[in-house]
Amino acid sequence: MNGIEEQIPVTEPERQNHYMQKTAALVAELSAKRGRKLTCYIATFGCQMNARDSEKLLGILKAAGYVETDDERNADLVLMNTCTVRDNANQRVYGRLGVLKGYKKENPDMRIILCGCMMQEPEVIEKIKKSYPHVDLIFGTHNIYMLAELLYTQLKEGKQVISVKSEAERIVEDIPAERKYAFKSGVNIMFGCDNFCSYCIVPYVRGRERSREMNEILDEVKRLADSGVKEVMLLGQNVNSYGKNCLQKTSFARLLSEVEKIDGIRRIRFMTPHPKDLNEDVIDIMRASKKICHHLHLPLQSGSTRILKLMNRHYTKEQYIDLALHVRERIPDIAITTDIIVGFPTETVQDIDDTLDVIKRVEFDNAFTFEYSKRTGTPAASMEGQVTEAFVKEQFARVLDLVQTCSKKRAVLVQGQTMEALTEEVNEHDPSLLTGRLSNNLLVHFPADPSLIGEIVKVELTECRGFYYLGRLVQS
Repeated sequence: MNGIEEQIPVTEPERQNHYMQKTAALVAELSAKRGRKLTCYIATFGCQMNARDSEKLLGILKAAGYVETDDERNADLVLMNTCTVRDNANQRVYGRLGVLKGYKKENPDMRIILCGCMMQEPEVIEKIKKSYPHVDLIFGTHNIYMLAELLYTQLKEGKQVISVKSEAERIVEDIPAERKYAFKSGVNIMFGCDNFCSYCIVPYVRGRERSREMNEILDEVKRLADSGVKEVMLLGQNVNSYGKNCLQKTSFARLLSEVEKIDGIRRIRFMTPHPKDLNEDVIDIMRASKKICHHLHLPLQSGSTRILKLMNRHYTKEQYIDLALHVRERIPDIAITTDIIVGFPTETVQDIDDTLDVIKRVEFDNAFTFEYSKRTGTPAASMEGQVTEAFVKEQFARVLDLVQTCSKKRAVLVQGQTMEALTEEVNEHDPSLLTGRLSNNLLVHFPADPSLIGEIVKVELTECRGFYYLGRLVQS
């Protein structure tokens, strides 16, 4: 019996590091039998937090000996990190499982793994057990970090493994991660949500708010900076409420000020604040900071005070407008983006008119506009007064048209200016151009050498194309 098997650590992340080694040994044996490295494919659905979780899941799989592939059909392991915000997200996953069943018939050794928010729903687990027995491993949002241990068990026993916890026992973030970009990274600062908006399933599947201790977050950001990361995005369902359950009293404003001090970090973003919790301390720090990007995503959801109350959003139309205009007054060049839901139960044309009024008065730089989707398990799903599809389509068109008009009006304001852009990648449509992101979150495409990817450069914004710019590199 070797040393790895003799003693299993009980603390984290030591326990998972132990299982990564054990899994790597198994994977090495399988690779030798097949005469090649085993491959893995990850499909990510949903929000930025899911994207960050997938980076960690890929990091674990690579530590266990897998090689990433973009060939889902022939992968040895397919993992779907699911979202359950809307019912159609669940249907997409079921559809993919049907396709994967065919792939697994072609390759019986394929491992199929499901994780993420959708797996926190008991009825989903029962449906998968009954209708999709070809799924090998299932786990939820509260034990993402346990992938190596769970995969080891499945590989050894060859049976379906299900491990879904109803609540988080601990926060474990110090595990391998394979970032999409070497120069920027998300950083989870908290998990869960206490707001219970009536249309949203998140509090039920991600649990109540849990903040990471500030020293752990700062240590992670320092490690990222040492590895070459220039931009971090602080992630949470409601970042403004960060710190409420920390052992040492702190706040989101204080966290921002401490991240600001870390050498090597040039840009700081965060996602997502809640209008009811955005306070003057945070606005002050954004205004004074040389690193915090001048972009604020401030979800509106509806401009109707009546609908906002039904949504359980805890602010009125006028309170939202006052807050947004106050932020614009304090930080004149800030870009404010938002989320808007069209077609909430009982919504009328007058309610939509109120939403249009907010869009006009705030002049959003952009908005993610959604048709209301009845989400089973939320209070809104059983409300009387569900509106017709025809009404939703008609009103959605009105909202989208005004959002686009305002977005174009705001975007053109910076034409001719020279601004800093973080160069992210070669433009996917024109390889002679690089694509960079401005502090206000606008994209700019400009001719430059790919060696500049990952660098912050100065770009003159020469031509506004509505939602992005063409530009010219300005040599320092």
